[in-house]
Order: sequence, then structure tokens, then C-alpha cells
Amino acid sequence: MPTRAVSSPMSEQQRIPVLDGEALDALAERVRGELLLPGDQGYDEARALWNGMIDRHPAVIVRATGTADVVAGVNFAREQELELAVHGGGHNVAGNATTDGGVMLDLSGMNGVFVDPAARTARVEGGATLGDVDHETGLFGLAAPLGVVSATGVAGLTLNGGYGHLSREHGLACDNVRSMQVVTADGEVRTASADDHPDLFWALRGGGGNFGVVTSFEFDLQAVGEVYVPFSWFHADDAPTVLGRVPEWAESAPLAAGVLPFVGHVPELAEFPASAWGEPAIALLGSYRGDVAEGPAAFAPLVEGVEPVADMSGPMRHEALQRLLDEDYPDGLRYYWKSIFLEELTDEVVELVVRYNESAPSALSTIDLWVLGGAVAGRSQDATAFYHRDKPFMLNFEANWTDPADDDANVAWAREGFAEVETLPGASGRYGNFPGLAEDPVELLFGENYDRLLEIKRRYDPENLFHRNQNVRPAPAV
Repeated sequence: MPTRAVSSPMSEQQRIPVLDGEALDALAERVRGELLLPGDQGYDEARALWNGMIDRHPAVIVRATGTADVVAGVNFAREQELELAVHGGGHNVAGNATTDGGVMLDLSGMNGVFVDPAARTARVEGGATLGDVDHETGLFGLAAPLGVVSATGVAGLTLNGGYGHLSREHGLACDNVRSMQVVTADGEVRTASADDHPDLFWALRGGGGNFGVVTSFEFDLQAVGEVYVPFSWFHADDAPTVLGRVPEWAESAPLAAGVLPFVGHVPELAEFPASAWGEPAIALLGSYRGDVAEGPAAFAPLVEGVEPVADMSGPMRHEALQRLLDEDYPDGLRYYWKSIFLEELTDEVVELVVRYNESAPSALSTIDLWVLGGAVAGRSQDATAFYHRDKPFMLNFEANWTDPADDDANVAWAREGFAEVETLPGASGRYGNFPGLAEDPVELLFGENYDRLLEIKRRYDPENLFHRNQNVRPAPAV
């Protein structure tokens, strides 16, 4: 790459600094991947994130092809005193995968997945998505316990905990990691596992992106093939009945069954009766990994005597289930998601959920009830950095809309509903993958694990190079 510096008429407006040409040339010599500067072909496509609300302009985008490129990108950001943002899948709702005027380290090209079917493990590169993993593990009738939308990045999901369809039976995504390769702030490549750098391994499992760039994960895999999927929609009038049955169901249901109830509005799709389009509704989505013939009985206590608006339940491959919601969350839609944990699902919570669903300014928005417990709660709260294991439920306000002119109304709707829930007894904490715009104190996320995280942060990143996250802050960010 010839020597050049970033300068353009828009630099002042976007606060893009002029980079040192010699340093940029040296970076180009050290990386095999592409470097993109403002004005380059492909720059705007590369800086765009899944959340259309986020519009930032990095000074340089480093499109890494491997760990050596990651090391070069980390060293460049540190030495040039530039803000560093790490892009894995780019699905973080708060937009932490990019930066204004800094270095965007893009791992999306590092998406390899290598399965050892005999050992039931997979090595997953840091830019892989859930769909990349499912595609390879499904070949062998195996799965990693990850999330519920296939375009989600594995790294961000896992570093912040990671709930999904398999969580009640197999725990969080981070609970299924054997080891990680991570580039720390000093540019060193470390292996973090129970035997190597165990303190770093503890922190990476739930501590978010505070401690380095994970270039690969080693996951334990579980046997998952065809599953029974309950996917049925009901009138909003039935929401108190269905939601009211969830606590008892969660106490007695087999761990092989998982369900995600949510309220929303009936979509205008051929699968639904036109007479119900746009109406408030409650829906159930989940999976049962036992004998598929026993699947309907596993969820019957939730829906007995309740007539569905539409019922698309039935058997399918696990990989197909993972893709089922993809069309609902396209790139470029506008998103604001914020979650809180619940010690119990009370009548007050149910009433609030129904009321806020009816007042949602966008028919694309939902309020989701994550049913937890099981293997997630089977570990102590200090087993990993992920703290809120003991909570049986998590409520997520999921504002989704299309028009930028509606930003304020939709964000306000989610924040107001969230604030009202927060006043109820037994509501507490935060979840790193649904952080709003990361506006809340991180102590709410990490609880009593925060002090230990702070000690580890001081050891591995004392200058807080990695601060585009729910930040454990040893000193003011540069």
C-alpha cells in the first residue's frame, strides 16, 4: 500500500483523525487482510452494522484474516493511541463493534469452524456466526449451545454469557467453552483455559470484550438432531393464562424442553389469518430434544384449552430452528433491546407486559420472557464472570422499527417499560447481550463478580484499550 493519510472534506464532521502515513504503511506490511480508509471502495459496507441506528466512521478498518492480523491491529491501535473496536458478528445492539475515528478490527472473515466428531468438540474462529457453527456441527448431528438467531456472532454472544434454545439442558454458551485463544492489550497471544491463565478464562466467560480479542473458541458439543418445535400464536386476551402457567411449567418440565414466550403483534404473512393481522398476540417458541412424538405433551400444560390464532409447531432439524427467526432481524433495521432479571413472574409483571405490548409504537417490537434455570443455575454465581445465574426469568424489551424518524418514540417505549419493571420486587441486574445503548452502571451486570473482574482487568489491560463494551474500567478511557 502506498503511503497515504486520511484526509477528506468530511473528516472534521466525522472526527476522523489524520493517520500517520508511515505507521499505516507499517501496518499494511504486517497484515494479510485488507485495510480500508474513508473513501475506499467497500469502506461504507464494512463499517455498517446490523443495528441501523449505529452510524460511525472508523479512521481505518482492519479486515483480519488470522491471529497475526489481529495482533497487528491491536498493536497499531495501542501505539497510535486510537480507540479500538472489535467486530465479530457485528450484532451487538449497542453498536460496540465500531468507532468514530478509531480502529475497527473486523474479524468477520475469520469464520472457520472445525469439528472433531469423535471428541465432540469444535474450534470456532472469532468472526464466525451461529449459522457457521450450526452448518458444520449439524453434519455430525451435534450442536454447540448458542443463541436463537443464526446471523448472531459467536464471540459477542459467548463472551457475554449466551442464552439459547439449549440453555436449560446444557447451560450458557460460555459454560460450554473449553479454551480460548485471545490477543491481549500488549499484543501477546494467550491460551485461556482451566489450566492456562485460569483467571483470564474465568473473566472471559461472561465478562464481555473487556480483556482482549478472542480469535478462536474450543466448544464442547452436544448431540442434537431432529427436535420438536412449539411455535404457536394466541390472542392477547390469552396472555395472562399462558404466561401465568409458565412458572409451574418451568418447575416440572424436562430440561430437554425449552420455551421462549413473547408478546407482539400478528405479522401480515400468509401463515396467519388476515383477520388477525396487526392484532396484539402472545406466542410460544421453543424446542424439545427428546422423542419428537412426545414433544406436544411436553408443552401441553402451557396451552391446554387455549385456541391458537396460528400453529406452526412440528418437528424440524435443530439447524432449521436456529434460522427460524432470521427474517425478523434483518441487517439495517433499527433496534433497541434492554433486559432485566426476575425472581418471579408475578401478576404485576404479566399485566405490565400485556399493557406495553398494546402501546408499542412499532408492530415489529416484542417483549420476551426468557425461561432460565436448569443447567444455567446449576453452577455457582462465581463459577464464571456471568453473575445472574440464579434468576429463573429474564424479561427483554425488544424495540424493532424501520424509520429513523421514529427513533425517539421506540427507544422511549422500551425505556419506560423497563423502568416500570425495575420498580417491581425481585427485578434486578442486566444482561450484556441486550444492553440498550450500554447506558447503565456495569455493576448491575456483574454483581458481586465486579471486584474480581476489576483485578483481572488491571492485570491484562491496565490502560483500558478494550473499552468498547460494558466496561470494567481500571482508569478513565483514553
